Amino acid sequence: MEHGKPITCFGLLRHEKTVWNQEKRIQGRKDSPLTSLGRRRAEKWGRRLEAYAWERMIASCAGRAMETALRVNERLQVPLTMDPRLQEQDWGAWTGKTLGQVKAEAPELLKGQEAAGWDFCPPGGEDRKQVWQRSRAALLDAAARWPGRNILVITHIGVVKVLLYGLCRGNFPAAESLVINPRSFHWLIHDGKSLRVKQINAFTLENET
Repeated sequence: MEHGKPITCFGLLRHEKTVWNQEKRIQGRKDSPLTSLGRRRAEKWGRRLEAYAWERMIASCAGRAMETALRVNERLQVPLTMDPRLQEQDWGAWTGKTLGQVKAEAPELLKGQEAAGWDFCPPGGEDRKQVWQRSRAALLDAAARWPGRNILVITHIGVVKVLLYGLCRGNFPAAESLVINPRSFHWLIHDGKSLRVKQINAFTLENET
């Protein structure tokens, strides 16, 4: 305990590989199913995470996150709650396209957005500040609702990045500093007063025998 209050532990994990991930398409608020590899890896995550004393799971309401969560939960068997605030960044008009297509169609706009940091906002979508505000609020609410619990969070790489950058640095560098492995598991904690990072890139499935 810190400050006389129970510590809530969050395990942060991106959903597993989807068809659109394989095709390198931007998913945003749209969805595509997990690939056969993604399904196997989700089940493997369940076996890997079974070693920890999880008490709850919260997940994005996107189909790919929920499928990952359900497959993980076949092993964990804990209460599962959906939270739409954990959805991926809305990519607006760029949803469904590859970055190559976006670059070919709007090179200057993409270049400007890539340098915008927290203000990055696809046309018709939302910026990273909005993603940070809603995803952080989701975890703060979970810590208040289930203080002192171990909570597994299944979400998206955009959400993972804004949470880790926001909690570690307060900025969103365009091309350097914090290296986040999209396949890694990360630890956050809430000490009854604030949310902070405990460990980034704690482990991946590839490191397990």
